[in-house]
Amino acid sequence: MAEEKRPHGQMCVLYDRECIGCMECETCDLDPNKICDNCGKCLDIRDYAAIKIDGIVGLDGNNKK
Repeated sequence: MAEEKRPHGQMCVLYDRECIGCMECETCDLDPNKICDNCGKCLDIRDYAAIKIDGIVGLDGNNKK
């Protein structure tokens, strides 16, 4: 079944080689006994983000930073 999901001839996403159907790329990084379900916990995704605005560019050309 692994060969149906990852056919040979496709490049491995983890190693510099052709896919051998090992399915290591589908393993959860936090729990090796679990198949990845794209929960995002390993990515440390936050519910918020902040950016600092240095200046605003307008149409009149008299803008200061």
